[in-house]
Amino acid sequence: MDVEGHADIVCRIAAAIGEPARARILYRLVDGQARTSTELSVVAEVSPSTTSVHLNRLQAAHLVKVVVQGKHRFYSLEGPRVARALEGLSVLAGRTRSALGSRAPSRLAAARTCYDHLAGRIGVSLHDRLTALGWLSTQSRGGGNSYDLTLDGVNGFKRLGVEVDAVRALRRRFAYGCLDWSERRPHLGGALGAALLNIALKRRWLIQDLDSRALDVTRAGRREMLTRFGLQV
Repeated sequence: MDVEGHADIVCRIAAAIGEPARARILYRLVDGQARTSTELSVVAEVSPSTTSVHLNRLQAAHLVKVVVQGKHRFYSLEGPRVARALEGLSVLAGRTRSALGSRAPSRLAAARTCYDHLAGRIGVSLHDRLTALGWLSTQSRGGGNSYDLTLDGVNGFKRLGVEVDAVRALRRRFAYGCLDWSERRPHLGGALGAALLNIALKRRWLIQDLDSRALDVTRAGRREMLTRFGLQV
């Protein structure tokens, strides 16, 4: 091991963390939710312009990453290793952290449509289960949050009744992690996410409100999500 080079890297990372505003930003992101620079400026107790400088420094140190969605830029920790390091420092400091709760209305936060795909806690949980089951693979092209299906994923979606080849042929993005505005973690977007929601509505696993984007999970839907995905909702 190059001890001197390793020490230099550790010092750069420690310097990036070891500034009060940047530390406050990092600890606000430990809960796994992504946030805008405006939200983080409140936590950091500095101006938005200064927050942008701090976020650039944290990105350069590979401590945070950014996802651009529409007009907004959402920041989150670079990965679980960063979270574990911050938690370890918290243990040394003898401190605990508090989570920033969602302010979304409870029914919308639970399940809703996002354009034409499933969002809310259930949408995010389903995305996580599809990832854990090995159905989704991250693609380097088209952005870091673009997905394709593994062989297991192709077979799994076909068993659900999704015509994967037809969905892939549509003139739109096939699949990607769409950042959920209430959970601040990704749910499944794109043509594949739309096809999955269509199946769920057609089979009445989900029922949509007539006058809102809220979705209700039926008894059959709860049974199917548990049986097919191991997801208890």
